[in-house]
Amino acid sequence: MEQKHANIAAVTAANLTAFCIATMQKSGLSDEDARLTAEVLVTTDTLGTFTHGTRQLRGLLKNVRDGRLSATAHEEIAAEGPAWAIVDAHYAMPPAVSYRSMELAMQKARACGIGYVGVRHSSHYGAAGFYANLAARNDMFGLSMCNVDPCMTVPGSKGRVLGTNPIAYAAPAGAERSVYLDIATSAVAATKIYAAKSLGTPIPDNWLVDEDGLPTSDYSDFPEKAVQLPMAGHKGYGLAVMVEILTAVLTGAAVMSEVNSWVIDSPEPTNEGHAFIAIDVGQIMPLGEFKGRMDGMIREIKSAPLAKGADRIYLPGEIELERRDSALAQGIDLPPDVLASLRGLAEDVGIDPAQFNLDLGI
Repeated sequence: MEQKHANIAAVTAANLTAFCIATMQKSGLSDEDARLTAEVLVTTDTLGTFTHGTRQLRGLLKNVRDGRLSATAHEEIAAEGPAWAIVDAHYAMPPAVSYRSMELAMQKARACGIGYVGVRHSSHYGAAGFYANLAARNDMFGLSMCNVDPCMTVPGSKGRVLGTNPIAYAAPAGAERSVYLDIATSAVAATKIYAAKSLGTPIPDNWLVDEDGLPTSDYSDFPEKAVQLPMAGHKGYGLAVMVEILTAVLTGAAVMSEVNSWVIDSPEPTNEGHAFIAIDVGQIMPLGEFKGRMDGMIREIKSAPLAKGADRIYLPGEIELERRDSALAQGIDLPPDVLASLRGLAEDVGIDPAQFNLDLGI
């Protein structure tokens, strides 16, 4: 069995992946959809973004059992041109659909220099950063974004208007590591509030407003009455609108109040929209030159004078990539809420984690 610490279990990425694949296969998913989905979620855990990693698999498979997602469906291209495509996901497993959609965007980019793929009739796709990084690993600049059900207010309103609408980018470098950013356009990702709520840990008063539109640290009424705030006020609001346009208005997915939450019990499908953009930088300038210029930019940032008390400057995504190095070498330290979700998943599908040499603290 793998090492377990107090309240935290360290597991290998390989064993966690095998377990996740097995739960999906037993739930009726194809080998490919199970493999791609597991790669998305386990990679996210290795980066330390536990709110969007394997913790999400139990809810996704519950959506399959409830008929809000289909274990056997496969996406298809509904319309396309040389540099773009609109994909109908048909409510197939969202991370697998999204993986292939970014691959399609990269295929379009290889042909035209840039590729856009929009997706409709989908649901929660995990961490936006995975798909942006998928492009960066293939020497392209990647953008990934998704609209979600409204749980965020906007300046001048006290009610739900927009979703947290995450957006991510990633760019390859040369000798330096790739640079990437994955953020919600809200002050914080909704999943972090759910995690705090489930663990009973406090949150700051700039994440939510109450039903009167006033800042609150009381999440007891979230998401029924309390509403999230956009990051940086009007700036996060403006970015969230852009995401809504590219993922929903342009794709034919549900827009704003039409989107159903994937985490509540409902017979209705979610109908979220996604957007994936890939830029083949090697067609714009020689790839080696681009990577060299990236390295120069990175080194200039990292050599900037340090603030008092600071010992280094991190590039966007650098902390997460260093966490991944550690997780792959020493195992993933899964926090208690992830362990609880995985234990519940094992019970839901009737699989013993010990078959995969996986200690979930049972």
